Amino acid sequence: MSRLEQIIEQLMKISHDPRKQLERYQSEGKKVVGCFPPYTPQELVMAAGMVPMGIWGSQTESYQVRAYVPAFCCPIMQSSLEMGLNGSMKGLSAVMIPAICDALRCITQNWKVGVPDIPMIPVTYPQNRTDAGIQFLKSEYEVIRARLEKVAGHPITEEDLKAALEISRQHSRAMLEFAEEARKHPDRITPIIRHSVMKSAWFMEKKEHLALVKELTEELKKEPECDWKGGRVILSGITGEPDELLKLLEEYGLMVDSDDLAQESRQYTAEIPEGDDALLCLAEQWKDRKCSLVHDTEKTRLVRMCETAKEHQVQGVITCMMKFCDQEEYDLPVMNAMMKKLEIPVLALEIDQQPGTAEQLRTRIQTFAEMICNSKK
Repeated sequence: MSRLEQIIEQLMKISHDPRKQLERYQSEGKKVVGCFPPYTPQELVMAAGMVPMGIWGSQTESYQVRAYVPAFCCPIMQSSLEMGLNGSMKGLSAVMIPAICDALRCITQNWKVGVPDIPMIPVTYPQNRTDAGIQFLKSEYEVIRARLEKVAGHPITEEDLKAALEISRQHSRAMLEFAEEARKHPDRITPIIRHSVMKSAWFMEKKEHLALVKELTEELKKEPECDWKGGRVILSGITGEPDELLKLLEEYGLMVDSDDLAQESRQYTAEIPEGDDALLCLAEQWKDRKCSLVHDTEKTRLVRMCETAKEHQVQGVITCMMKFCDQEEYDLPVMNAMMKKLEIPVLALEIDQQPGTAEQLRTRIQTFAEMICNSKK
């Protein structure tokens, strides 16, 4: 097995079984803090010497959560709260939940009631991203810092914060570099492998993941570039899951050229600026977030997607529409109109986290693949 294959196998195992990672860090005497999507200040957790671990739900049946949220609640929130209620997250020292949409605001309170043994730290982001909003966010980070210090059992110094911010910057650059290199090697980096590399970042210490991704990218650079004959697509949405969906893309000759997924590349497009005040730098990153969940009247994330689609000459866009996600749904008509001007078709798929919901997507993906691949000829 080549080194490239070894790294891929390692990252795929981690992305598919984060529980083992949690148990590993616990055995090493490290405290782990769960981080709900889409944006939590993981750098504060890192600065405290603890491990931030993403919580993006799972393919699981909902039972206990039905007593807390309605059936039309976001599937990620439902499955994440279900895991908290059924003990799957036992071992976390705390969780951080960003109150960035109606579902997340409700989950902060549901968690406090339903999972009292794992402390919950809410994160309030301002939708006003002027200087006043950034100053508010800095003060919010001060509160979170104090709460994390209690969990960690020691203070978080300015040096700790600056070191964590620098690791985060390096990791963001490495992830974007991997994404760019991966599109040159669709024969080696299939949709599910690409996703696994991206997703594994949520379950590993950033330094450890950074080293592996940099090595993976260097190994890819040694490989000859692939002359891809199939279709090139951009994935957009919250998550490009489940794995069965990604397998269908590969089956019908579609490669993921790039993505605008909240779980993947969207995390890394807003780099933390440099400066003397670490918390202020972290707060100022919020100004540059481009996301459906962040107030942006100019729809700059969609403008950027159009620029990428045109530059990369993709044949289609697939939106992984998380069920009941109002914010993503609001952006869909705008995206359709913008892509129509570029003569790029858009396929909107509804994503759920209930087991056994992927097979119904087969016909739609097959038809879309045939359409864009035929138009390429």
